Amino acid sequence: MTEDTGESEDTYGVVLDVLPHGRSDADEPQYRRSPVIYAAGNDHFSLYELTIADDADISIGDQIKIRPDFEPGIERGRQIEYEALSDGAQSELEYVIEEIVEAQESQFVDFFNEAQPVSLRLHQLNLLPGIGDKLRDNILDQRKRGPFDSFDELEERVSGLHDPESIVVDRISAEVKGDEDLKYDIFATS
Repeated sequence: MTEDTGESEDTYGVVLDVLPHGRSDADEPQYRRSPVIYAAGNDHFSLYELTIADDADISIGDQIKIRPDFEPGIERGRQIEYEALSDGAQSELEYVIEEIVEAQESQFVDFFNEAQPVSLRLHQLNLLPGIGDKLRDNILDQRKRGPFDSFDELEERVSGLHDPESIVVDRISAEVKGDEDLKYDIFATS
């Protein structure tokens, strides 16, 4: 976690769950366990398990710095898979994904503006749930007339496209959960 990955930008995350008495499946007795938090990265939705100091003032929903240096109060951490999250963190994850997509709306709208073919038979837009060839063609036709500025404009201009924000959230959730049916990751990369 603390080694140089060549990234120059700071990485932040949102706290999904706080276990003040550590993980219940840990081998050591409870009095020797360190408090643990689970977080989702704001940039690529990577998931983290982080050990914190006993006196750290970190709560669910807090924005924390993960890279290149940890937020004060975080001692160490590692990247994890979805299954390693606590039940509380798993239940909080979709809400956090929704908040991140809403806060970074232009980045996700740009996906609709910039999506390209993956192969001769598959387009990146077809990777989103509910977007078939007809809807993809409607998006591409409207995109030729000018870029989309918001989810609302996207929904307004593209006939048949309903709630594009939820479509993006659903895709990110499936990627983060490691859905085996997904051949390509669009938003969640490790």
